[in-house]
Amino acid sequence: MTESLFKKINIFLKVNEQTIDTYFNAHDPAPIYKRQLSHEFEQYIMNYSITIKRYSQVTYKLILENKSDKTFTDPLIHAIRRHFSLKKTIAEAEFKKYKRRSYQLLVISFSVVVLCLGVLPAFVPQEHGILGVLKEALHVLSWVMMWKPIEKLIFYWNPHKKEISILDKLTNAEVLIIDNVKTLSVENAA
Repeated sequence: MTESLFKKINIFLKVNEQTIDTYFNAHDPAPIYKRQLSHEFEQYIMNYSITIKRYSQVTYKLILENKSDKTFTDPLIHAIRRHFSLKKTIAEAEFKKYKRRSYQLLVISFSVVVLCLGVLPAFVPQEHGILGVLKEALHVLSWVMMWKPIEKLIFYWNPHKKEISILDKLTNAEVLIIDNVKTLSVENAA
């Protein structure tokens, strides 16, 4: 039941002369299609991202009240796509940096393991007394050092991939225009 609720995510946006400026940063002097989105508008869209799942289909539903409102739809969608595309690029760069650092940490940890388990035991000929305890301590220390890099590579990559997936869905979402002018004229005729 709950899976079917999250298959289609609809983001409703009312587009007209009064609301179009509220979607953008008021201090941005750029043309409308290049403006930055306002923080409140971004938060409105990102509130839907909580419910976006792997197989969800995201749709922007633009509600128009007049025929002249159609002129605002393309710049608005262009600005939304551009905004989330940039955020996706940043998230992908962060994920790449995360993977690079994790692999570097793994290589350093593996080098310490080789040093502790391969090179140092050659200098300690006997395994009894304090030297045996030292060898065992080095053995445990080396595997404890390997644990965190392996854990990061296995378990902590998923939030990065989920964020990239959500931003991709918000960037490439389908756009559906709901024209209330036609709907109102049909209702008035009846």
